[in-house]
Amino acid sequence: MVNLIVIRTSDVIAKIGLSRSTLYRKINQGLMPKPISLGARAVGFLDHEIQQVMAALVAGYNEQQLRRLVKSITKTRTHHFINEKKNER
Repeated sequence: MVNLIVIRTSDVIAKIGLSRSTLYRKINQGLMPKPISLGARAVGFLDHEIQQVMAALVAGYNEQQLRRLVKSITKTRTHHFINEKKNER
């Protein structure tokens, strides 16, 4: 199981060095993973997902490769939590 650490938007911005508007534009373009809801008015990001994208950027991934990575991250997130719920029953 992945150690789940949730970081807030301001922490993501500090880590990746982008503005809030650029971060959300990249999310809308499929170049960064979407945040998760923490409540009615709060969101956070899974730290390991942000680290994966940052490592891909360092490795020189182009936009198409980044989109595939982000799609894979999102798919893995969904499958991981579905399997965890099934195992709890």
